[in-house]
Amino acid sequence: MDQTARIVVVSQHYPPDQSTTAAIMAVIAGHLVAQAPVLVISGTPGSASYETTGPDRPVVVEVKNRIPAKAALIRRGAAEALFSMRVFVALLVKLRRGDVALTVPAPFMLPYAVAAAARLKRARSALIMHDLYPDVLVMAGLLKPASILAKAIRAANVLMFHALDAVVIIGRDTERLLLRYGGITRDKIRFIPNWASLTPAVRPIRPDNRYRLAHADRFLVGLSGNLGFTHDHDVVFDAAILLQNDPSIHFLLSGWGMGFERLKARQADAALTNVTLVDRVPGKAKKLQTYTADQVRTVLRGIAEDRNRHAWHLALAGLRRGEIAGQRWADIDLENRTLRIGTTRVDVGGRAVDQDEPKTANAGRALPIPEALLAELVAAKARQAAEKLALGEAYADQGFVGAMRPANRITRRR
Repeated sequence: MDQTARIVVVSQHYPPDQSTTAAIMAVIAGHLVAQAPVLVISGTPGSASYETTGPDRPVVVEVKNRIPAKAALIRRGAAEALFSMRVFVALLVKLRRGDVALTVPAPFMLPYAVAAAARLKRARSALIMHDLYPDVLVMAGLLKPASILAKAIRAANVLMFHALDAVVIIGRDTERLLLRYGGITRDKIRFIPNWASLTPAVRPIRPDNRYRLAHADRFLVGLSGNLGFTHDHDVVFDAAILLQNDPSIHFLLSGWGMGFERLKARQADAALTNVTLVDRVPGKAKKLQTYTADQVRTVLRGIAEDRNRHAWHLALAGLRRGEIAGQRWADIDLENRTLRIGTTRVDVGGRAVDQDEPKTANAGRALPIPEALLAELVAAKARQAAEKLALGEAYADQGFVGAMRPANRITRRR
């Protein structure tokens, strides 16, 4: 792989979102960063600030997104289409020739946007396919196989598969379905075996399994996860009804989403003794770590003679590194003592990457400037004005608050 190329992971779901897709994409991004710089384009609010930073971590950029409940099909479809369009625009800005864009069909319109943008920017693209549309919609009874919409999706698939450089599949039967399309060839398909492809075996019973301890039945049937329209949860409950008189089988059902709500409603009516519903275990909130008063004083002593000590004061005031690097004087009103967080800037593979979408709730708002920070900003602006006067035309004035000599912008490095 070209040493200057990046891997751009595109996902609507990314931590702190607790879905399976978010967890999988985070693990993939974390592994790939050992091979090349990784830029994650995420549709999950808070993901940019959630991700720890460092040379061995991906850089996360958020694209504005709103995800209505799964039951609100029309509003959810409109929101997902809008998100896919925003991703397309973001990729046109951020993709470079030689980059590799990697995505998943969640939402199902996303791969079309990623493949098209990559083709236009002469980048490569790959799709991790866990759902094939319109097939899953047809199987869920939401779409007729010969409908106009189903035919339109299949036509779009031909173009998408032609544009994609690779399709990663995890189902043993998916290859046969893909090869029906004219835009796909066998050499593009990469197969990763999953549980359905493995040799059946009995999982050993661990004595410390708290679910097993609560049930003496010989067999436990488990179902968990984000249950939506395409998960046939009713089949599992119907099986529990058919097997309710078999004392050796117990159904342990967990998860969230409209499918799990449906299971709870059915169990409330049926009151099956061979069914146990387990609510989702909430994830642990990320602990916020801050400096103590003594640590702050130590930092202030250490930066007392630093030319860019005002950048340190901005950090102590709560700004993130990317926000400090992208801060411009145009966003600071010294007279009214307010500051607005605008564009953020990070370094990815030696090149600056700007993000205009807000990353935090404070982005775009006018924030008050504390007295100590105000004094440092006034001094910094005066110092830059003196440098500009001394250097004349040689001064590269880009309007950044943090500037290296002679006024080249500071870039937050990964």
